[in-house]
Amino acid sequence: MASPNDPFEFQEFEEADSLLKANRDATTISIEDEDIKTEKQRKADGDEDPLGTDDKTELLSGQKESPPFWTFEYYQRFFDIETHHVKERIIGSMLPWPGKNFIHVYLRRNPDLYGPFWICTTLVFAIAISGNISNFLVHLGKPNYKYTPEFGKVTIAATAIFTYAWLVPLALWGFLLWRNNKIMNLVSYSFMEIVCVYGYSLSIYIPAVVLWILPYEWLRWCSIVVALCLSGSVLVMTFWSAVSDDHPKIIIVITSAIVVLNVLLAVGCKAYFFSKPEPVLTRHSSAATQVTMVPS
Repeated sequence: MASPNDPFEFQEFEEADSLLKANRDATTISIEDEDIKTEKQRKADGDEDPLGTDDKTELLSGQKESPPFWTFEYYQRFFDIETHHVKERIIGSMLPWPGKNFIHVYLRRNPDLYGPFWICTTLVFAIAISGNISNFLVHLGKPNYKYTPEFGKVTIAATAIFTYAWLVPLALWGFLLWRNNKIMNLVSYSFMEIVCVYGYSLSIYIPAVVLWILPYEWLRWCSIVVALCLSGSVLVMTFWSAVSDDHPKIIIVITSAIVVLNVLLAVGCKAYFFSKPEPVLTRHSSAATQVTMVPS
C-alpha cells in the first residue's frame, strides 16, 4: 500500500477547485482551446497545405476529378471489381427477370470491363475450338481425310465478336445521346454501361456454342433459339426505359435493330463455323464414278 507522502500517488487538485469557486471571473486556459486557436490562426495566416485540403474536399464531396479517357488510369477503375459481383452479373444476364433493368439492378452506376472482356475472349476461343472439333467429328472415319486445325477461325471469330461488343454499343450510345438532346426527359446511359450490358449479354452463348460440337442440327438450332431469347430479353428490357418515352417509330426501329443484330451474330457464327461440310471427293471415288461401258 502506498504511503501518504508518495509523490506518484494520484491527488485531486482541491486547492485549484477552491480558488475557482472563490474567484468566478478568473480566466482558464484549456489545451483543446489552444489547439483550436492554433489551427484557426494557421488558416488565417494561409499556412495550410492546399493539396491536402483539395484532396479532402474531393473525397468528402465524392466529385474527384476523373482522368482523361486516353490514359491508363481512366480504364483501370473499370477492372477493379469483386468476383462475386461478376458472378451476379453473369447469372443475371443468363436468367433475365421480366421488368428488371440490368443496369439498374446489377450495375448500379458501377460498370466494369473485366467481365465483358473475358466473356468475349472466352466466346472467341469457344467458337474457334468448337468449330474445329465439330469439323473433325464430321470427317472422322472417312478415308483419305487428314485433320488440319484452322487457326484462322480465331481471328475471324475475334473480329466478329469484338466488333459487335464495341461498335454496336457505340452506335446505340450515339443515337440515344442524339435523341436525349431532342427529348430532355429520356433516360440516358453512359457508353461504358452500354458496353457492359452487351458484354454480359454474350455469356449465354458460351454454353450454347459448346453444344454445337454435337453434329445434330436440331440441337444447334434449339440452343440458338434459347440463347437468342435470353440475350435479346436482357438487351430489350434494359434499353426499353431509354426509348419508351420516344416516338413509336423510334421505339420500333431501336428495338428491331437490337434484336436483328443479335440474331445476325448468332446465326452468322453458326452458319460460318458450324456449316454442314460438303462431301469430300477422293481420287478413288471419282475414278469409280467414271464407268465406261464395254460392248459385249
